[in-house]
Amino acid sequence: MAPATASPKKDDAPMAMRWSGRLSLTPRILAVNVFALALLAGGFFYLDSYRTRIIDSRLEQSARELKLLAISLENAPADRHDALIAAYARQTGDRVRRYAPGGGLIADSFTMDAPRYRLRSPSEEEWQRHVARFLDKAVDRIVSASRPPDFVEPAVDRANAWPELLLARKTGQSTAMNRYAPDRTFMISAGASVRDGTALLATENARDITRTVRAERLRLGLVLAVAMLASTLLSLFLARTIVQPLQRLARAAVRVRLGRAREVTVPRLPERRDEIGMLARALSDMSIALRQRIDATDAFAADVSHELKNPIASLRSALDALDRVDRPDLRAQLMAIAQDDVRRLDRLVTDIAEASRVDAELSRTRFEPIDLGLLIETMVIAREARGVPRGVRLAFARPRKNVAVVLGEEQRLVRVLDNLIDNAISFSPDGGLVQIIATVADDQVLVSVEDEGPGVPVTEREHVFRRFHSVRPEGESFGKHSGLGLAIARSIVEGHQGRISIGDREDAQQGARFILRLPMAVERDPGIASE
Repeated sequence: MAPATASPKKDDAPMAMRWSGRLSLTPRILAVNVFALALLAGGFFYLDSYRTRIIDSRLEQSARELKLLAISLENAPADRHDALIAAYARQTGDRVRRYAPGGGLIADSFTMDAPRYRLRSPSEEEWQRHVARFLDKAVDRIVSASRPPDFVEPAVDRANAWPELLLARKTGQSTAMNRYAPDRTFMISAGASVRDGTALLATENARDITRTVRAERLRLGLVLAVAMLASTLLSLFLARTIVQPLQRLARAAVRVRLGRAREVTVPRLPERRDEIGMLARALSDMSIALRQRIDATDAFAADVSHELKNPIASLRSALDALDRVDRPDLRAQLMAIAQDDVRRLDRLVTDIAEASRVDAELSRTRFEPIDLGLLIETMVIAREARGVPRGVRLAFARPRKNVAVVLGEEQRLVRVLDNLIDNAISFSPDGGLVQIIATVADDQVLVSVEDEGPGVPVTEREHVFRRFHSVRPEGESFGKHSGLGLAIARSIVEGHQGRISIGDREDAQQGARFILRLPMAVERDPGIASE
């Protein structure tokens, strides 16, 4: 049976997000940029590899050159040996020693000519050298560089005191080794055996290797320091241009959330043309819309309470008077008043409920193509079949089929058209004509409803779309309209991305002309719901 394995927890990713979200953007931006520079700091590992290659190349060169000297000594007369050794030392800068077959020192280039190098004691050097050695040690520790052994002159200078010579005699090949001088510079030593049984040792204080590596390290350090400074300053600048605006927006959003929307001004950051500016302006517009929505809700609640008070007060008066009235005719009159108030309340509650939920329902409705011409024609036929009051006539100029097509929700559009036709019939005189026209212009479907009534004054054309703003036709009893019909119609039309307005009749005759504009339906994926 296979061992059970623990399944990953679903909360691991959210937990990681919570941990990463605890840090402010400033340190995170700085950390990301510094991390990128840390990769540049990996150049110090390259320097260690670079130094190793130089040392290996120098070791091969020293062993090869010393082997050539051994061959020269084998082919030269004995009286020329010292001159060859001195010339080689002057040319290479090495200290060359020759040992007899028994191991004793028989020749030393330092005694033949001036010494080509001198080992320096750290105690004799200036402080800059101490700093350089400290940096050498620090970098070697960071990159885990291997440390060569220290170079120490033997107390008795014999051939068997040098590992290079022991290995050269054993293998018959020239060999080379790398050691540290007292001042931590490199000592390159090579050993070679001569055919006559003698042995050659060449030592060199390769200070140029240390100087080269330190110069490269200085250049890399300067580049890294400049890059680090520039990255830090740019990170702080970037954080300042991002974090501070976001903090201002967050503080404003918190104040809005705490219910202080009226006293909060969300900064729009007009000078920003980037995503932060877009976010600021979007939040500002959202707060303004929220403030307007709150004001509209408060006003709507006040209007609702005001509109409900009148029928409730009338109903209460009628019911209270019923107990004190004995005459049948008066009781019937009071009961009629009460029933009328109940119908009025029912109409108000129904319209208020629809006005309050129309926006929310439209946001979830799936819009479909609707031929407005066919829809209006069906409505007109049905209304004429039911009978139009006061002999008002309806006329509809129907466009061609499938021309006036819009995307929408049929029942909502029927409510809009019903409201407009009802409104036109209410204000039309007896036997008047209500004309309905549907046309297409500029990728829009235009529906106009004209009546022969008194018309709407220019100063009132915007007010009639306000909630509970009711203008009754002459002779109509109070309470027959809730004052919400046109307000609901505008909400539905705007939910369909359209507009509704009032204008004068095209023939300049008396009357009102309501104009409904809706965007024409365009071909789209039928599986996509309207937003």
